Amino acid sequence: MSAKEKVIALGFFDGVHLGHAALLRRTVEEAARRGVASAVFTFDRPPKEVVTGIPCPLINSPQDRADLMRRLYGIQEVIMVPFDQEMMTTSWRDYITEILVKRHHAIHLVAGHDHHFGHKNQGSPELLMQTCAELGLGCDIIPKVELGGITVSSSYIRRLVELGQVERAHRYLGHPHTLTSTVRHGRGIGSSRLFPTANLVIPSHVLVPSHGVYVTRVTLPDGSAYPAVTNVGTRPTVDNGTDVTVEACLLDFDGDLYGETLRLEFFRHIRDEIRFDSLEALKSQIAADAETTRQAFLSGNLEGPPN
Repeated sequence: MSAKEKVIALGFFDGVHLGHAALLRRTVEEAARRGVASAVFTFDRPPKEVVTGIPCPLINSPQDRADLMRRLYGIQEVIMVPFDQEMMTTSWRDYITEILVKRHHAIHLVAGHDHHFGHKNQGSPELLMQTCAELGLGCDIIPKVELGGITVSSSYIRRLVELGQVERAHRYLGHPHTLTSTVRHGRGIGSSRLFPTANLVIPSHVLVPSHGVYVTRVTLPDGSAYPAVTNVGTRPTVDNGTDVTVEACLLDFDGDLYGETLRLEFFRHIRDEIRFDSLEALKSQIAADAETTRQAFLSGNLEGPPN
């Protein structure tokens, strides 16, 4: 078989949750059986946002989506294309024949039970199966995945993240909520008077959990990982501002992280963000949060989704 041939999973995959996991595992399994590459075909931004013009906050940046699919499920190639005017007006049939088959060498397609595609979303799972049969392609349509009687979906998980319910989000994602970002210079108060912190740039259109303090883990570019206390909010004690910041205090770390790209994973909500009367009171609370975080990791029950 040609090295270009691929088994391709179709979808937007925001969150890369347990419903997506079923598609991705099937894709990898079929690609291995056929001896070809496993791939995902997806878009750089939500088609709904382009069509309606209404911004759609997402669970993950495009880079995080691609990384999660590769790192957690072994997808070899993520084909992430712009959702532009040409793509928006492509008929459902041309989407299959011209783009997926001719351009990207698909020999087997995997999609979810609710996957629609092509101009005005006129393509359906039924049409996908029918057309694949006509063309001699393999095709799998993956049924919905439910957990606790709730259908696992990106929209449900977005709401959990917005509410700061990161433990419950973990359960439906199958992994901790993830934010990868670059460290920027803050005001220096964290490193000089409190604890060493990494002030992270929030990627455009990406959700952060509701304001509060979280048990998190930071992974550095070299693969080393550190427990961290992360504050999401406006830092009312030191800033009196309105800009939302994400600041991670790495425990037992010493070094300069400015300009580095870090992966931040949210495991547990500790407390709401509040204003303290002094920096000393804030420092004392951060020390308590740090101890809570250490104990959470020592307990060994953060690695898997909670029951």
